[in-house]
Amino acid sequence: MSSHLSRGASGALRRFAGWIARGSVGHPLLEGIDYWADLRDSPSQLEICVAIFANVLELDEDGEPLNEKYAERRAAVWLYRYHTGELPAGEPDFEPWESALY
Repeated sequence: MSSHLSRGASGALRRFAGWIARGSVGHPLLEGIDYWADLRDSPSQLEICVAIFANVLELDEDGEPLNEKYAERRAAVWLYRYHTGELPAGEPDFEPWESALY
């Protein structure tokens, strides 16, 4: 087993960071929501958002991502709930492991 992230896992984290920075994470769930103002005031919420992506992301035996879009969706749901105070319709609440900070 390698001691480094696979190219696929590294790419997934890089894409996720880009989506957050461009304001397009979870599109179209967060369309029209400017979450950056909130994140600037509470950087710990960004930390939790990234933790959710990393905790939900599943990798195969070669370290390649299996559910990148789902992990992104869960992180976007976190931002949506943080911004609006409610979960989007049909989305399950978060399990404690999803937002654990390791």
